Amino acid sequence: MGEAERGEAAPRNRIPFWCANRHETRVAFASDADVPEHWDCPRCGLPAGQDERNPPAAPRTEPYKTHLAYVRERRSDADGDALLQEALTRLHQRRGA
Repeated sequence: MGEAERGEAAPRNRIPFWCANRHETRVAFASDADVPEHWDCPRCGLPAGQDERNPPAAPRTEPYKTHLAYVRERRSDADGDALLQEALTRLHQRRGA
């Protein structure tokens, strides 16, 4: 199948992107397309930018937090003690002790 059957290809620009690991990726965009600021590196997955000397920094990943860690962020120890005391009082009332 030739160009006569498919139509003519749109003019393209190959734009280079570099990640923090210095991998270069050249992506072809139509000449009238908006070029994104960042592109994911296909080799390592880090964000890549068009400035070879200043590639985007790797995203900071938060470590996994347990449910208890999230609760401790929202409540102080005094709040926790008050809630525990309230729950124990209700439990004792239900048991009749």
